[in-house]
Amino acid sequence: MTFIDLSWRIARLRYLLQRVAGSFARRGLHGTLERIAQEFRPRATVRAPWQLEPLDQPFSPFELPVSDAPRVSVIIPIHGKLAYTLACLRSIAHHGADAPFEVIVVDDASPDDSAETLAKVGGLRLLRNERNLGFVGSCNAGAAAARGDYLLFLNNDTQVTPGWLDRLLDCFGEEPHCGLVGSRLVYPDGRLQEAGGIIFADASGWNFGRFADPNDPQFRYRRDADYVSGASILIETALFRALGGFDTRYAPAYYEDTDLAFAVRATGRRVIYQPESTVIHFEGISAGTDLTSGMKRYQVVNREKFAAKWASALARQPAAGTPAIEAIHRADQPHMLIVDAHTPDPTRDSGSLRLVNMMQLLRELGWRITFAPDDHHATAGQINALGRLGVEVLCGPWSPSLAVFLRKHGGVLAAVILCRHYIAAPTAPLIRRLAPQARLVFDTVDLHFLREQRGAELAGNATLARQAQRARHDELALIRTCDATLVVSPVERDLLARELPQAHVELLSNVHQVFGRRASFEARNGLVFVGGFGHPPNVDAIHWLLDDIFPCVHATRPDITLHLIGSVPEAERIALVRSGVEIHGRIADIGPWMDGCRIALAPLRYGAGVKGKVNMAMSYGLPVVGTRVAAEGMQLQDGADILIADDAPGFAAAILRLYDDEALWLRLSDGGLDNVRAHFSFDAARTALTHVLAGCASPVRT
Repeated sequence: MTFIDLSWRIARLRYLLQRVAGSFARRGLHGTLERIAQEFRPRATVRAPWQLEPLDQPFSPFELPVSDAPRVSVIIPIHGKLAYTLACLRSIAHHGADAPFEVIVVDDASPDDSAETLAKVGGLRLLRNERNLGFVGSCNAGAAAARGDYLLFLNNDTQVTPGWLDRLLDCFGEEPHCGLVGSRLVYPDGRLQEAGGIIFADASGWNFGRFADPNDPQFRYRRDADYVSGASILIETALFRALGGFDTRYAPAYYEDTDLAFAVRATGRRVIYQPESTVIHFEGISAGTDLTSGMKRYQVVNREKFAAKWASALARQPAAGTPAIEAIHRADQPHMLIVDAHTPDPTRDSGSLRLVNMMQLLRELGWRITFAPDDHHATAGQINALGRLGVEVLCGPWSPSLAVFLRKHGGVLAAVILCRHYIAAPTAPLIRRLAPQARLVFDTVDLHFLREQRGAELAGNATLARQAQRARHDELALIRTCDATLVVSPVERDLLARELPQAHVELLSNVHQVFGRRASFEARNGLVFVGGFGHPPNVDAIHWLLDDIFPCVHATRPDITLHLIGSVPEAERIALVRSGVEIHGRIADIGPWMDGCRIALAPLRYGAGVKGKVNMAMSYGLPVVGTRVAAEGMQLQDGADILIADDAPGFAAAILRLYDDEALWLRLSDGGLDNVRAHFSFDAARTALTHVLAGCASPVRT
């Protein structure tokens, strides 16, 4: 063995020991052993959901999407590795994007025939460096020639997947102060490569989630990151140029993406990890993996340059050895746990819509949110939808039980919101024991005992009345033990003020975006009822509507169709079939029905809280005919912003009157819109949440 060979082996061993030590500090013994097992087990441990472009496909000319007015310029620097570049470009041609874009390949004096071959790819802008400029110089050259408002830097050893570009752009429209966005990077075999990067105080870096399952919800929500890998990042062209591009002190490569992230944050902008943009990265193809030779050696050299440039900023970074799960979150961002019966789905019920909008507001107020469904279940779509809001979901098969989660993280929770008394009652003692410092908030959603009491009275059922009394005892006892309680109706707030004057009760009603009236009176036809069979008051309302109310309407106006929207069991559908009635079940987008129908119906004979079906219709300017129960607690006035009737003939007469009276229809439409703006806006909910959570702060980490 030569001296050079021995030196190389010693350097490799030293690097390996450093990695093991770093892993032990961040993952602990168990996590490190699991990480080692991941390294040596067969590679295809996660089934990849995509079809890779083959690297050995013989070249034949193909076309890329092209735009004369690109919104995004995709910049791909290359130095040889033609097969990977062609596969990358074919993946872009295959998946495309909704946003107009251009593709610029910067050939950095490739030693093969890359330039000659790429010249045959239609729609591609090909730039050629006269001499080798390295990654930094090539990216800057591509940026100088770009025409788009945004720059997407993409490695040539990547392949894109659906949404790769558009989901990155989403962040600039949806996240305040967004400055730089990076994709979720995965290996070709389906394992996670990086879910945002961590930089420690000594300038060392860490790829969060490396080799884990990319489907794990802890890697599927948007969040701020210290840096995002330059393999796939998006930035505004104006900001990139204002910062002077990639800093040339890091030429030819390494730490330039980290430096850019720190420079973006220094301007007050954010660096965001976007898991909905997934990019496959053949890591190490361009520069190898050996830190002691080739291009990869600059990773060590440039770390020292980076540490010198950003010494003051690094002093605020987590210390080397901080566990990764702690380091990815800002220390000054308070952490909240929310527990509800099921993962919210706004297409399912109004409570879900309210909770999702609450989460959005809490994120705007600076909270980090973890959501735990009591049934431990969430669909991929639900995980992605909450991830879009920056909310992590605890669900199977990836996440631990709530008790295990609290044993690990309860000490850093600043607040916990428990929804519905049957979830909150058994869970509150666990919170008090494992997260004693957290502000405990009970979200009633509606007072269940009030709804059950009214249902018992309507049915004349003594058993239901006793059940309602037990619920009353349980809910009031729970309210006494919690630090604050949320109710959705002024009626419920006033009731609790009489029952428990010492309790801290805040009104946080339904929260709605105001869509406005988007279709004229003449352009509409038909009636609509929104409500699923999962809620007993809806079941009673549907039967009353079909058995007693709609027959009166249909007898007079057989041309009027009634549309039922909401989950209905198949067996029940058969029993609900009537002339003039169409049953649509659950739908993904309620908008077309709110815009196309002439009247929304809310024939609720019992219930509690504020009725989301009424709010929703009014947010679209769709007039409502409802009962007093449906209008309760909503500051509505009969004849001004709703028509109210509590008997079947009167309800049918109100429908027929409103259906043909355009002046009345417009008055109710305007009144309903004004009501939503005044009482069910994001501003009103923001004020209530601020009051409830006043004084909460992140506990000091120990």
